[in-house]
Amino acid sequence: MVERVDFLVVGAGMAGASAGYELAAHGRVLLLEQEAQPGYHATGRSAALYTETYGPAPVRALTVASRTFFDAPPDGFAEHPLLAPRGVLLIGREDQTEALDGAFAEARRLAPSVERWDRDRALAQAPFLRQDYVGGAVWEPDAMDMDVHAIHQGFLRGMKARGGRVVTDARVTALVRRDGLWRAETAAGAFAAPVLVNAAGAWADEVAGLAGLPPAGLVPKRRTAVTVDPLFDRAEEAEGLDAWPMVVDVEESFYMKPDAGRLLVSPADETPSPPCDAQPDEFDIAVAIDRMEQAARFRVRRIAHRWAGLRSFVADKVPVVGFDGRTEGFFWLAGQGGYGIQTAPALARTAAALATGGGLPEDVAAFGLTPADLAPDRLARG
Repeated sequence: MVERVDFLVVGAGMAGASAGYELAAHGRVLLLEQEAQPGYHATGRSAALYTETYGPAPVRALTVASRTFFDAPPDGFAEHPLLAPRGVLLIGREDQTEALDGAFAEARRLAPSVERWDRDRALAQAPFLRQDYVGGAVWEPDAMDMDVHAIHQGFLRGMKARGGRVVTDARVTALVRRDGLWRAETAAGAFAAPVLVNAAGAWADEVAGLAGLPPAGLVPKRRTAVTVDPLFDRAEEAEGLDAWPMVVDVEESFYMKPDAGRLLVSPADETPSPPCDAQPDEFDIAVAIDRMEQAARFRVRRIAHRWAGLRSFVADKVPVVGFDGRTEGFFWLAGQGGYGIQTAPALARTAAALATGGGLPEDVAAFGLTPADLAPDRLARG
């Protein structure tokens, strides 16, 4: 028996769930998830920050276009707000002044609320930083914490309400195009649809290979993170920790962010890796702590938790979204890198529009973005 639907989506992480939600308004959707639960890999291991100044220009446009959805999701999408105030302080040493100026100029293009600060103002906002480390900063007041679990579950719940469903433990082992349908063989059975959406994250090139297509050139890159208990010289210095801004080095050599009474810290590593259940590397953990302690006025008392995730990029770090011109009905939704959650609403609407034969949503196109900027064949042209 082969179950027939209108859209077959490989992957039920944030990309697959959000696209499934939008596509379910156009037909029957089925998500195939290789793990026992959706969101096990990159979606569940995110730093969970919404920032309009992060990533290449197409990514920033998709991020800004997603803000309306995050601020006012559809009724019943979530029980509480999806975003919470945080703010990001992009810091630099005296020798990084030029990099800060460049980051400020670029950020202002789509985020006019950002400000260029001197050392004194930066330290007033983040007194836990060392005075001899900070030369200046760029302040993004509108950066927000994201409730990743609520966003992901909201998309899945909304898709199911529209008639879609998820099949777990359904790793795709074979793909064949026949009689106008993609047939997917999985451990959970066989499924078919005229349109197959490849939202398999780090495994997207492998899925393309099963379909007889060349890879997009995705490179999964490991990102390590820990949560730590900070140790201060005086107990009062830890007061208000949960309200601290996120702090990021201007050259992204580390970042730190409050996380439920602790600090989430990462060396912002991008170590190429095969698709896998990524595990943290002890050296990267040591680097993260060392870099943070160079910048901050506290030490690490204890590492509470450690993990790693894979962020998959193509060469230009822009998502790959669109039909593959070398066959029928094979649609790419991959290469979101570290931007997949903050761009999910706009990227899902974009994917659904293109997959159903339409153009870009008006609000996305208003930023000057075109289908060609996201199309898979741009990689061959490049």
